[in-house]
Amino acid sequence: MITSAQNKLSNTQLELLKLFNTDLNPSDLLDLKKQLASFFAKKSIQLADNFWNENQLSDDKMDEWLNEENQ
Repeated sequence: MITSAQNKLSNTQLELLKLFNTDLNPSDLLDLKKQLASFFAKKSIQLADNFWNENQLSDDKMDEWLNEENQ
């Protein structure tokens, strides 16, 4: 079954399917969802921080961008 789905699923999805081939109880499933959300949130924050630093952004620049439509 996984073989036929390989063309449609990402490598992450395939790995998760192999890893979690059994049902989790609702509490463990919720914990897993929280862990995954935390992982992706941290990655997003890290990317935003890198963008901020690489482009030498400031609070003043952010305020300017936020108020562009109001000018």
